[in-house]
Amino acid sequence: MSTEIYYVPEQSRWPILASIALFCLVIGASLTVNSFTYERDTIGPWFLVAGFLLIFYVLFGWFKDVIMEDSQGLYSSQMNRSFRQGMLWFIFSEVMFFAAFFGALFYVRTFAVPWLGGEGEKGAAIGYLWPDFEATWPLLNTPDMGQFKGPDNIINPWHLPLVNTILLISSSFTITFSHHALKENHRSRAEAWLAATILLGCVFLYFQAVEYLEAYQELGLTLEAGIYGATFFMLTGFHGFHVTLGTFILCVMLIRMFDGHFKPKAHFGFEAAAWYWHFVDVVWVGLFLFVYIL
Repeated sequence: MSTEIYYVPEQSRWPILASIALFCLVIGASLTVNSFTYERDTIGPWFLVAGFLLIFYVLFGWFKDVIMEDSQGLYSSQMNRSFRQGMLWFIFSEVMFFAAFFGALFYVRTFAVPWLGGEGEKGAAIGYLWPDFEATWPLLNTPDMGQFKGPDNIINPWHLPLVNTILLISSSFTITFSHHALKENHRSRAEAWLAATILLGCVFLYFQAVEYLEAYQELGLTLEAGIYGATFFMLTGFHGFHVTLGTFILCVMLIRMFDGHFKPKAHFGFEAAAWYWHFVDVVWVGLFLFVYIL
């Protein structure tokens, strides 16, 4: 009967720092979106920048510690199982996170907007408030155009959104090719495919920035453009943040690959990054269908 030593990590400051960073991000985003000022000074962006800087500091430091522990051979098979279970639970929490936003979109489109248009029992009770309101989606004309003006137009899904869809779907293939090359110990090929995945992610983020600029400047599609603008930017914005985080993780994996950290049968760090990237790609396909097209 073989015995195996279970590695217990030392106390770490990273979890509490990550909690503080997430707190700053949430507070900063809330204050920025609502244009909150304190003594005529806008403080939201300061919290937001501090949160981003701190979260990237935590990611860098935490990754560094885990990589060092792994390179020292401190992780047993039981520890590796813990990493896999932890990554699966993390992705599950992300699924629930986006499910909440997709659920809000579904609720608004299926129930709230038709009620405002006078449909159903609840619609009969509140429809008289805006008798001329037409319940259509995308909601370009809101019930109260004076206070909550809708967008002038919507983004053409067959332009930049389609290009971004092709980019992310292609990146799923390139990271899969990289994974198979790594398992076959073709390191140069694995590095090239992973670098291509990172490039596709960066191009996606660039086109999303161009799309946001077009939405704000030409289409009147902003966070204040009624419920359509709010749901559009909440869903696509959080997805863009996840792509940014995923690209950062893939960059770390590429550096590790250059340093020869991964072996054909021992490379869970790379696998975890690939799982996360595939999840981000699947979420975008849902966004493309339910936010841009349908």
